[in-house]
Amino acid sequence: MRSDMARLRCGKTIPLLGMGTYCPKKDQESTISAVHQAIKIGYRHFDTAKIYGSEEALGTALGQAISCGSVQREDIFVTSKLWSSDHHDPISALTQTLKTMGLEYLDSYLVHWPIKLKPGVSEPVPKEDEFEKHLGIEETWQGMERCLEMGLCRSIGVSNFSSKKIYDLLDFASVSPSVNQVEMHPLWRQSKLREVCEENKIHVSGYSPLGAPGNCWGSTAVIEHPVIKSIALRHNATPAQVALRWGMSKGASVIVKSFNGARMRENKRALEIKLDDQDLLLIDQLEEWKLMRGDFLVNQTTSPYKSIEQLWDNEI
Repeated sequence: MRSDMARLRCGKTIPLLGMGTYCPKKDQESTISAVHQAIKIGYRHFDTAKIYGSEEALGTALGQAISCGSVQREDIFVTSKLWSSDHHDPISALTQTLKTMGLEYLDSYLVHWPIKLKPGVSEPVPKEDEFEKHLGIEETWQGMERCLEMGLCRSIGVSNFSSKKIYDLLDFASVSPSVNQVEMHPLWRQSKLREVCEENKIHVSGYSPLGAPGNCWGSTAVIEHPVIKSIALRHNATPAQVALRWGMSKGASVIVKSFNGARMRENKRALEIKLDDQDLLLIDQLEEWKLMRGDFLVNQTTSPYKSIEQLWDNEI
């Protein structure tokens, strides 16, 4: 297996470097153009979700690239996610996603959040009365397993699931999740969760691997950290490359979002960097902090959850 790939429990391989396609303005043309650039640069792993508003644009770009022979479908790894208001019917939700994207199957389909919203809720910041009190993840997961049986996807997984939620799911799942996609970067390393996932052969995929600089919920703290900068200087690399390589060194795939061609090339060169044991030790000793990790979705005024920590640690 190539060094820039990881093998999932289902046997399928996943590229360690992925391109995120969330676009706040839902700018279809910009997304299509960026995906074409990414394919030319060498990206083969693309991440989207119903709530991102980028499924159609990503599907259009991939379809065009496949039609003109720039890439083969079997060489592309595509992930999308079940939105929280579709937990009652994953099959219909995935069928609609495939129709929107013009694809016959997804490589990975994830439960986006361990939260259930009432059917029809399509805003990323739901109102308090739009939350369902009962998560019903067992029924949802049965629907996800059915999607796999029907060939609508090649693997199923989860996103934003804590260690406890993973254990709860494994108690009843006939098919264990292949992936858990969570926030992960040098200042939020997810050590305990990574251990749990490794023990259960669940691949960790990290979003916001640079700390989401430029986003309202993110920070430049990762790429501006003096330790990250010093490691980058020693390797003749950029802080972003060090942060990305750190995630990959932990066996995780990293989903980085940039529509800028120069930055996409810079990010891809992270695959060429090799961090040594001292580098990894220095990063493991950094004080941790957390992004909002879903505060855009869950906060004290718009949900029955009293805090994001309560949701994340599953104390309800």
